[in-house]
Amino acid sequence: MAATETYPADLKYHREHDWARIEGDEAVLGITWFAQDALGELVHYEAPDEGSTVTKDEPYGEVESVKAVSDVISPLSGEVVAVNQKAVDEPETVNEDPYGEGWLIRIRLGDPSEVDALLDAEAYKQVVAEQ
Repeated sequence: MAATETYPADLKYHREHDWARIEGDEAVLGITWFAQDALGELVHYEAPDEGSTVTKDEPYGEVESVKAVSDVISPLSGEVVAVNQKAVDEPETVNEDPYGEGWLIRIRLGDPSEVDALLDAEAYKQVVAEQ
């Protein structure tokens, strides 16, 4: 069952419908409720390798649904320290809980100042309203 539309206030958002939960010098990344809803049921998640580097505004993986294949855009730069194996094995987890069990990767921040360029929940809701 798909999650209810929500945009938690404790997260930072990228215009490409990705979110970041900042935890000290690391961040957990995933796709927003809007993104998973637009894609429909996810059937595959192509994750980056642990130890690889992701770059702000660049693709770091792909999600595939019954409707489309989409790049996952990194809201921040850094080194991948963990990949959510549950999202790889059971991609529908992202549909069910995009901000919890459906997270995609954890990174060690390469440039913490990049966080300042991300949107808060209210600003992101404006982006969604314009879609």
